[in-house]
Amino acid sequence: MTSILKQTRRFLIPVALIALLGFWLLSINSKDQAPEMTFTTISGQQIKLSELQGKVVLINFWATDCPGCIKEMPDLIKTYNDYKDKGFELIAVAMSYDPPNHVLNYTEKNALPFPVVHDSYGEIAASFNDVRVTPTAFILDKEGKVIRRIIGELDFAALHTLLNNQLAIGS
Repeated sequence: MTSILKQTRRFLIPVALIALLGFWLLSINSKDQAPEMTFTTISGQQIKLSELQGKVVLINFWATDCPGCIKEMPDLIKTYNDYKDKGFELIAVAMSYDPPNHVLNYTEKNALPFPVVHDSYGEIAASFNDVRVTPTAFILDKEGKVIRRIIGELDFAALHTLLNNQLAIGS
């Protein structure tokens, strides 16, 4: 009897692991439509996410007290400047706990060239699968579907490869 149990266990454990791996891969590769929302930038500009369809969009959740966020900001600026005329948009969303004056001061001091939004009530973070960790980035394809969620600092070589591939689709 124990021999049969051992054989069954030997068979079921790998099958269960393969099934879990399959579900995990499907969840990574599934494309969810980004939530419909209108961002209001710190300068008062309204940006409706649905109006950005046709562009590849990076939504970056960050905070002025986040070392990783501050470290990657020069690379985000360079990426934005390199790709903005090719159909790319970047929206930086400062977390609700970040004091608005800190966000404004950082934006002005560093001359951030892309739209900056302060998520005053945490509604934007909640809409994007309840973002709590910074930096967190979402990359949307030209149809407004989430193709990547990246928690932690961005790998800019990989990001540029992804942008080049996505921007080439339908061109």
